[in-house]
Amino acid sequence: MTRILVDPVHPDPDALAQAAAVLRRGGVIALPTDTLYGLAVDPFNSAAVERVFAIKGRTADRALPLVAADEVQVREWIGPLSPRGERLARRFWPGPLTLVVRAPDTLAAGVGDANGTVGIRVPAHPVTQALCAHAGRPLTATSANLSGQAPTSDPDVVADSLGADIDLLVDAGATPGGVASTIVDVTGPELRLIRAGAVAWEDVQACQHA
Repeated sequence: MTRILVDPVHPDPDALAQAAAVLRRGGVIALPTDTLYGLAVDPFNSAAVERVFAIKGRTADRALPLVAADEVQVREWIGPLSPRGERLARRFWPGPLTLVVRAPDTLAAGVGDANGTVGIRVPAHPVTQALCAHAGRPLTATSANLSGQAPTSDPDVVADSLGADIDLLVDAGATPGGVASTIVDVTGPELRLIRAGAVAWEDVQACQHA
């Protein structure tokens, strides 16, 4: 495993380009987010996605969440948001709100779920956003831990537990940690809470009537 240190607010473009090159080759990297460290691969590369499941020891019937640089990148690669989704994105992105949307057929198997949907968000972390921008597409961001173990905000823990299996660790220091993102399904006629998290469900509901 290669480990590169980056400033969490102003990451070095050369370091980001190095990480993006690893992703384009089908590599697996650990990256910081606005909550915890995650494992990132190109979600359109089947071999790379399979590696993530193997590294985590996670069954392929559990979908992988995505992160993106901005809403423009979401529309370009995943598709347009519903009106409800757009309102929530304008209010809570960048931030810890994952929107469950229709998954495009181009995603690798295992990224979306059995219902043909996928979760995606724009995180409030400059490094994550910049890596997605350098990669030119959304990335997976499943937690950087073995299945059954606790996710972590500490890059040293990532290195100790996964260093032998991943290609690159983008170390921006400890992440904010805290509660995981709230997950809301915006594909149906009504919003549906999938997982309670950092954004209060009451605030999500209130946004729809603002």
